[in-house]
Amino acid sequence: MRRTPRLVSITIAATALVALSASLAGCSAAAPTAAGSSAQTNSGAAPIQIVASINVYGDIAAQIGGSEVSVTSIIDDPDKDPHDYQADAQNQLALSKAQIVIENGGGYDDFVGAMLSSAKNTEATVLNAADISGFDQNPASGEFNEHLWYDMPTVSKVVEQLSTALTAANPASAATFAANAASFQAKLTTIEAAEAAAKTVAAGAGAAITEPVPLYMLTAMGLTNKTPDAFSKAIEDGTDAAPTVLAETLSLFSSHAVAVLAYNSQTPGPQTDAVLNAAKSAGVAVVPVTETLPAGDDFIRWMTANVTAIAAAVAGS
Repeated sequence: MRRTPRLVSITIAATALVALSASLAGCSAAAPTAAGSSAQTNSGAAPIQIVASINVYGDIAAQIGGSEVSVTSIIDDPDKDPHDYQADAQNQLALSKAQIVIENGGGYDDFVGAMLSSAKNTEATVLNAADISGFDQNPASGEFNEHLWYDMPTVSKVVEQLSTALTAANPASAATFAANAASFQAKLTTIEAAEAAAKTVAAGAGAAITEPVPLYMLTAMGLTNKTPDAFSKAIEDGTDAAPTVLAETLSLFSSHAVAVLAYNSQTPGPQTDAVLNAAKSAGVAVVPVTETLPAGDDFIRWMTANVTAIAAAVAGS
């Protein structure tokens, strides 16, 4: 049954996000470019060469660095699996020249360390999001969720350290980096406020996932993941869950134990399709999410859309 207090609170949060989206409509981040550019920047210095393991961090680097940076994102296609990625000559060259490297860490993109070592680049400043996050990565403490870009506090910490690294590389542009970082942090704060608003009315509501991609965001919004770990782990690993595990997952929808399914639209398959169909048949809201930044989008617009969609789904449950 739809409850008015939930709608009012989440509508307030959604309004803030819509305002943020509108303010972003007329501006976009500096487009990541190939490393190796010899062009001069506004400060008169050569562009700072940045290599990011995935386009999510590449976009953030482009927004903070602006015209003072040249960014290469190694994983920029949803068909590329970071766990199995093999370096090519172009990526190797970019890393050999990189002044700043941004990796996710936590076992997600181990290829970066191997490529840096092979490139013999010991001078680059390496920003590791998993280490920056402060989360416990000890396997004995439980499964570590590698999808840190869905955790706004971690993204905020990465931005802070990135701004510091950029300033060290080009002190003359320190004011520009600080201003860009402050603007970005303010937009992150708006997203976090919307998550917090949702949490006050949705705390404890059940959520289902196909992979742990959006878990940090769901938790921040007060939703409780009801998906069997064995199911989401199997899908993330590219294998099939046991029939009993699949049946347990499907029962979440028929029993209405969850208010929303956050579905990774980049990894379709027979079992994820079965989950998707079960949610639709039971009238459970489905919110598609993606692991990599969609083409033509930027981080803030992307995460704003995710929070808005999940909040709307919970409000309608």
